[in-house]
Amino acid sequence: MPMPEISRSMLKNSLVLGLFAVATVGVVTLLQQGTAARIQAAERQAQVRALGEILPAGSYDNDLLASSILLDEPLLGHRSPQPAYLASKNGQATAVILQATAPDGYSGAIHLLIGIQADGRLAGVRVIGHRETPGLGDKIELAKTPWIRSFEGRSLASPDESGWAVKKDGGDFDQFAGATITPRAVVKTVRQALQYFQANQAALLNAQLSERQGSKP
Repeated sequence: MPMPEISRSMLKNSLVLGLFAVATVGVVTLLQQGTAARIQAAERQAQVRALGEILPAGSYDNDLLASSILLDEPLLGHRSPQPAYLASKNGQATAVILQATAPDGYSGAIHLLIGIQADGRLAGVRVIGHRETPGLGDKIELAKTPWIRSFEGRSLASPDESGWAVKKDGGDFDQFAGATITPRAVVKTVRQALQYFQANQAALLNAQLSERQGSKP
């Protein structure tokens, strides 16, 4: 007669394990949902800070993250559509922040945010991703050196075409000791972003976000 007792014990243990598994899955799911929400909020704040660093204080009064259009432009190094953020103040366009990729960094692609004011002058440039050599190529980061700020106030006309290069190539921009490829790639991509802006200036500055969200100008 021991078999029924063993069966009951096995059934009881199975039920306990099953309930434990269900409870564990539920707890893990709740934790993941809560963590995902916090991560998403932190990422949004990081984006807001990065965008806010590029444009002069007081030069816009809109929500940049909510004011974007998607661009798919080879001149900007895009391999897939990327958002461009449109700044405005009192309803008037003041600047655009483009995402661009320099594919020819020393250790691979360098990802940039490039802010261009409505008059075609650079508001600022920031590096948001790269794999350049620590201590050499990573000097493109503002946290490492102020080199990236050398673009502020520049335009396609200032410097002239020959000036849009590192000094080793006869241009106006410094290179780093032992690392010329990295700044050369960034300078080239920033200039291409200015060329893209010049060719599409009217469409970018006059984009109607409510009607063209996610479209290419």
